Amino acid sequence: MDRRVAPKAVPPAWLPLLCALLPLLAGHLALWLSVRDGWVPACIPYLDGCTSISRAAREGVGNVVFKVLMLPAAGLQALFWWQARGWLRAHSGRDAVAVAALGVVAAAFLVLYASFLGSEGEVYRLLRRYGITVYFGGTFLALMAVLKRMSRAWRGAPAFRPLQFVAVGMLGLGVASVVASATVADPTARDHWENRLEWQLGLWLTAMFLVFAWAWWRERHRPRLSSS
Repeated sequence: MDRRVAPKAVPPAWLPLLCALLPLLAGHLALWLSVRDGWVPACIPYLDGCTSISRAAREGVGNVVFKVLMLPAAGLQALFWWQARGWLRAHSGRDAVAVAALGVVAAAFLVLYASFLGSEGEVYRLLRRYGITVYFGGTFLALMAVLKRMSRAWRGAPAFRPLQFVAVGMLGLGVASVVASATVADPTARDHWENRLEWQLGLWLTAMFLVFAWAWWRERHRPRLSSS
């Protein structure tokens, strides 16, 4: 069955677009400011792994700018996953509570991570570590919940294959991070590998939100056809 959903049932494309662009801008702007101010060395972190996202946004003006952009981005991501729940329900006829729950929890831990970034102390370090880990993991699980629902009731959706590709890429980086942590003996080299993979994972998250933005824009602007 080719489901046709009214444009008003499709969330606005600007929501996932902002979810993609705000974190991307926050990370790179914080990196540029921290390099400018001498907090981190100049490099291409995707290739060199010279610094993590956290370290690039931990000190000075970069920390302030990162928080100013990331805290609203976390709120928008929570709203996005709630809207994605309704979008999936409109297409499949079944509620997608798991998608909203996982996404909102992930966004809440992103708030936790961003709020304590730059704070000193072991407790704050632990909160940051758990915050970013649960954020990445929760977002990946929310994506998997979307794909599970689409595979059952809406496999022909144009966004299905691109989202599958993103999920495979994110999973591959997660496996690579575990392998690097377990096999690279030198602490400096291990940190560089983990930093590279963290920045690259951020790009895959950006790609995921861009796929949703494209899919929602496409549905709101396609010609209206009758159901068949």
